[in-house]
Amino acid sequence: MGGRGVLLVPHRRAGAGEDILPPDYQRLMKIVRDAGGPVRVKDVGVELDLEVEVKGRLEPLRGELSRLAGRGWLRKLPDGRFQTAA
Repeated sequence: MGGRGVLLVPHRRAGAGEDILPPDYQRLMKIVRDAGGPVRVKDVGVELDLEVEVKGRLEPLRGELSRLAGRGWLRKLPDGRFQTAA
């Protein structure tokens, strides 16, 4: 790409729908949205059928949720939970 990186998860902008996100991230957004309130990473892991009791299993998921929050799709609360960014 001519020395330019491509963002897998684009920054949220006005009028952009979740359909511009990769399918895995769309699924994460749906889980958080369907929860109806703030969710813990562990809650999302349960929905994804991950082995949530295995140490370190949730760290990649935490990174994906944090990436969505950093790009404006989710909000990360001070207690570490995530919710949609209205």
